[in-house]
Amino acid sequence: MSAVCFYFQVHQPFRIKRFRFSDVGKRQRYFADDKNTLILDKVARKCYLKTNSVLLELIQKFKGKFKVSFSISGVALEQMRMYSPAILTSFQQLVDTGCVEILSETYHHSLAALYQEDEFFSQVDEHAKEIKHYFGVRPTIFRNTELIYNDHIGKLVHSMGFKGILAEGADDILGWRSPNFVYRHPEVDLKILTKNYKLSDDIAFRFSDRAWNEFPLKAEKFSNWVHAISGNGDTVNLFMDYETFGEHQWEETGIFEFLRHLPDAILRHPNWEFLTPSEVVAKFPDVSTLSYPRNVSWADVERDLSAWSGNEMQKLSLTRAYALAHLVRRRNNTAVLKTWRRLLTSDHFYYMSTKFFADGDVHAYFSPFKSPYEAFLSYMTILDDFELYLDTKNSQHSKLI
Repeated sequence: MSAVCFYFQVHQPFRIKRFRFSDVGKRQRYFADDKNTLILDKVARKCYLKTNSVLLELIQKFKGKFKVSFSISGVALEQMRMYSPAILTSFQQLVDTGCVEILSETYHHSLAALYQEDEFFSQVDEHAKEIKHYFGVRPTIFRNTELIYNDHIGKLVHSMGFKGILAEGADDILGWRSPNFVYRHPEVDLKILTKNYKLSDDIAFRFSDRAWNEFPLKAEKFSNWVHAISGNGDTVNLFMDYETFGEHQWEETGIFEFLRHLPDAILRHPNWEFLTPSEVVAKFPDVSTLSYPRNVSWADVERDLSAWSGNEMQKLSLTRAYALAHLVRRRNNTAVLKTWRRLLTSDHFYYMSTKFFADGDVHAYFSPFKSPYEAFLSYMTILDDFELYLDTKNSQHSKLI
């Protein structure tokens, strides 16, 4: 038997406001509550609620044979609770079926694994507690922010007791190997599930591309590509943003009909099934070790860290943000810590990217700012204000979050 392993990322950042130098010292709020509410509402209508309904329908139809997994960032859970509890309820209904696995990650969808290990451990622990609170489960599989991974991160994740981790199946890492097997860390007992980026991106990016030579993509055609792996792979790992359904690929493209028909097309082959990441790790033995000597992510053509630290603006803002750690912890204030951690969310640095062509278009699509320079100036000005607060005795903080 071979398996399809579906994983979806669910994340919404607390986007910051346009912040000017004249706002420094006036205790203005940092986060754009109105914009965050509107965006969550839009994505909920187009993606979350609709796709959750389709998945629940499929799970019930196939009586436990159709399974998927999610990682939901802590800041996304916060916004669901604050702005749209119905979204959170719909995810809870999916988990209650027993056919949906929730994975672990950093609470604030941060780059802490690369910058401050103690902060990384704290955010992972905070996220695990939230998942236990809302879904009644303790994750055993980890996915780092944007699938950022290297051998050292693997050892950190193993030290926290996780059995497996998701990673990008980058060509230079795999070499002659296939992404369709389970691998293990070269030094510790941590299983690695590598994304089949070709098949994942056929859905996530090429589905509605009329210039694509495989357009239109139907469930039957896609299932044939999956079935062709029979005998040459144990697991086809299809990892993508959840917003693929309805937001990035609009309903008019036929993406929901594709999703509705895909389980039947896959299961029509008697030697195929759907498994969650923990089930894949438990069922299939690893075939060899796999080393990640460089930083790898699932972002952009380079599949590295350049989406967040590829230019001097990004590097400067990252360095300065993490340098505030000692001032934040000295305050010993929950609200201060929460504000700082919201400012560590990777999206803020993603908006500062100055890339061109298709990758640049994607960065611009997600950004609430008119340019990466505006994103940088607003962010750095907020850090000016925040640091001023941290250096001021007896300051009130309630208006900043």
